[in-house]
Amino acid sequence: MKTHTVTNIIVASSTEKFLWDEYVLRHPHGIAYQLFALQEAIEKAFGFKCIYLMAMNENRVQGILPLVHVHAPGLKGSLVSLPYCDAGGILADSDSIHTRLLLHALSLAKEMGISRVPVRSIVPFAGINPDLTRHPGKVRLVLSLPDHSDKLLAGFKAKVRSQIKKPLKDGLTFHMGGRELCRPFFRIFAENMRDLGSPVHSFNWIQQVMKTFGNRAHIGVVRLSDRTPAAAGILLCHPARVSIPWASSLRRCNALNPNMLLYWHFLKFSTNAGYPVFDFGRSTPREGTFRFKKQWGALPEPLHWGEFSMADNQKIVCHGIQNSTGVSNKREFLARGIMTMPLSLSTCLGTIARRFITL
Repeated sequence: MKTHTVTNIIVASSTEKFLWDEYVLRHPHGIAYQLFALQEAIEKAFGFKCIYLMAMNENRVQGILPLVHVHAPGLKGSLVSLPYCDAGGILADSDSIHTRLLLHALSLAKEMGISRVPVRSIVPFAGINPDLTRHPGKVRLVLSLPDHSDKLLAGFKAKVRSQIKKPLKDGLTFHMGGRELCRPFFRIFAENMRDLGSPVHSFNWIQQVMKTFGNRAHIGVVRLSDRTPAAAGILLCHPARVSIPWASSLRRCNALNPNMLLYWHFLKFSTNAGYPVFDFGRSTPREGTFRFKKQWGALPEPLHWGEFSMADNQKIVCHGIQNSTGVSNKREFLARGIMTMPLSLSTCLGTIARRFITL
């Protein structure tokens, strides 16, 4: 007589790390942010509790949902998938597993006194009208890569090719590496965030990301002819796509186009390494970063972000998300304040606050 095995949902620990990563790496909608390395980086850098749900049928993984409890001391906070990322969310073998994972997350949140669970995804949610979760003000910009960087370069418009060549003629150089480049990256990152009026992540967070992701994380740095770092970024790699969570350039160096050289080398590396897709990350349509990414041939794709709760009848309620494209007076005032600070002060205050900001 044939017996049917039961799918159980467990909280994955380091014991299940290999199974977790194996599932994320082979899933067609997987993204580097969903790898177990992010949990390790968050716990080491911020001390937040991570609840990584895994649907198991005997020894086979059928789905995953990574969650992080982000909270200030004494407050309930938020259970989010995932903080500090464009996407996290659910990967599953079927719609039924997808729904079970989300319901389990909502049940946990209710026990913790958290009313809603924000989930960010690159694909729609099972059983939820995609119009409810399609981000109203942000899109991903995604570029399909050819099999060699020569083909990629040939496909660019003449203006883009010229902007790539100019910094090389001016003596700018590019170097790709790992954790040894954390400091030059962070110096550029911190100054750029100050100039944008945004709190900056801590140096420890960047170090932990580079450490836990290992050879799936790379830092690229562009230097001026005098060796001064002018632009830098981080790549996180998944077999299905390369993501760029953070990239910055110094405003005072804009005339030399270091950002163009940085992105060209990132695209060249990704293409020649055999990655099929380059994900430039989120942007607001028609704004400057959107136009910058689009010039490389990247196409906009929707982001599916939703806030979910569970009704008394154990049904999922989707609240969608608020259109946050507008800038509040309070946020504008804060940004202006950050811009006027000395770099050391903006970095110090930013790293204290940034851990509690989930985007």
